[in-house]
Amino acid sequence: MDAPKHFHFLGICGTAMGSVAAALQERGFKVSGSDESVYPPMSIFLEQHGIKLHQGYAKENIPADADVVVIGNAMKRGNPEVEAVLNRKLFYLSLPEVLKNYFLRGKHNLVVTGTHGKTTTTAVLTWIMEKAGRKPGYLIGGIPKNLRQGARLNDSKYFVIEGDEYDSAFFDKRSKFVHYLPELLIVNNIEFDHADIFNNIDEIKLSFKRLLNIVPQNGMVLLNGDDPNCVEVAKDCLAQMVEVGFSKNCAQRIRNVAYSPDGSRFQLGDDVYEIPLAGEFNVRNAAMAAAAARFYDLPKAKIDNALKSFTGIARRQEVRGEARGVKVIDDFGHHPTAIGQTLQALRQRYQGQRMWAIFEPRSNTTRRAIFQKELPEALKQADGVFIAQVARLDQIPETERLHPEEIVKEISENGRLAFYEKNADAIVDRIMPMLKEKDVVVVFSNGGFDNIHEKLLSRLKA
Repeated sequence: MDAPKHFHFLGICGTAMGSVAAALQERGFKVSGSDESVYPPMSIFLEQHGIKLHQGYAKENIPADADVVVIGNAMKRGNPEVEAVLNRKLFYLSLPEVLKNYFLRGKHNLVVTGTHGKTTTTAVLTWIMEKAGRKPGYLIGGIPKNLRQGARLNDSKYFVIEGDEYDSAFFDKRSKFVHYLPELLIVNNIEFDHADIFNNIDEIKLSFKRLLNIVPQNGMVLLNGDDPNCVEVAKDCLAQMVEVGFSKNCAQRIRNVAYSPDGSRFQLGDDVYEIPLAGEFNVRNAAMAAAAARFYDLPKAKIDNALKSFTGIARRQEVRGEARGVKVIDDFGHHPTAIGQTLQALRQRYQGQRMWAIFEPRSNTTRRAIFQKELPEALKQADGVFIAQVARLDQIPETERLHPEEIVKEISENGRLAFYEKNADAIVDRIMPMLKEKDVVVVFSNGGFDNIHEKLLSRLKA
C-alpha cells in the first residue's frame, strides 16, 4: 500500500482525535473530519490548523481521495459515514492504531495504566521529562496546568501516553493500550470499571495480561506491589519488573509519608521527595513517576524540581472558587475508590473543616447498580452528602439502575446528613442554607453537571 496522503476523521472533535488530526496536518498530511458537535475550543483549534470540518455525519463528507479513515471510539454501525466506509471498502483504522503506526513506532514509549491515577501519573511523568529537557511527545486524558494542553505530538524520541483499558473502536474490542508499544509500563492498580465494556474483573485482568505480554525484555514494568490484582496479572511477564508501594515486599518502598496543607512528603528508597498534592494515592502516583524517570537516568535534582513545581490537573481536586469563606472543589472522581481517596486527601489538606460531597452518577458504571454497596462507604467520609438523579436514566433498565435513594438512606442511618435531589438547581437550593464559613464542597462528576460549581459560587456571592 502506498504511503497515505489524506486522513479523514469520524468524531474529529474529541480531545485525542483533534490533537492527532492537527499533528498529522503539521506533518504534511491532508486532514479532514466530521463530528456531531463542532464547537469551540476544538473547532477553532482545528480550523487554525487548516482542517476542513463537517458538522454532522453524511456519506458525502468522506472525500474521494481519503486514503485512511480514522474511526473514533464513539462511532457505531448505522452512522452514515461508517456505512459509507464499509460499502466503499475504504481503508480504516482506530485512533490507537493511527498512534501506533504514525507516532509511536521506534520510540521510547512510557505507558501509564490502571483504573485510577492514570491522568495524574502521566502528567507528573511528562512534567519530569519536560523539566529534564527531554521534550517528550505526550497524550494525556486531561489538561495538566503546567503543560496547558493535553497532547503534544512531536519528533522527540520519548512519548508519554495515558493507556486506557477502554475499547479501541466498534470493530476492535481490545483495550486501547495494547496498541501503544510500551517500553516502560506503569500499572497503577486494577479494579472493576467500564461495565459497558467488561462483564467482570477477570475480563479486565485478561486485558492487562495481554498488555504485559508485549513489554520487551529490555523494557521495564513498574507495578503497584500493594495491589493483589496487579501482582497476579504480572506473574508471567518476561520484562524486568519493579514493585512500587508501601508494603514490605516492594523493591521500591514508599516510607515516611507526611501530609500538610501544602501537600505531601515521602521517601522512595533513599530519596526524599515533595509534591504539592494531597493524599496517599497522589504519593503513589508521584512515586511511580519518579521510579519511571530513574529508569531513564534522570538526575534526582531534576525529578525533585519537577515534583515540587507540579501544579495539578484541571478537574482533579481543582478549587473552582471561594465565596463567603466556602471553597468549591471540582473532581472527576466517579468510581467509589477514587471518591473515597479524594475525600481522604481533602480531609488531610483541610483539617478540621466541614466537608460536603455532591455526586452525579454519570459514568456507564456508576449509573448501574454495580457499586450500590460501595458508594455509601466512600461517600460517608464527608460530613454531608447530596446525590443527583442518575444521568440519562431512560437508557438503563430499571432492574439494572443505581438507586440513589437507598444510598442516601444508608448514609443517613449512619448519622450523616444525606439528600437525594433531582438536579443541580435542586441541590444548590437545598445546600445553600446549610453552608457556613470554612466549609468545603467537593463536586464529583465526569461531566459538566449543569455547571453546578458556578451556580453555587454565584449564589454564595449573592
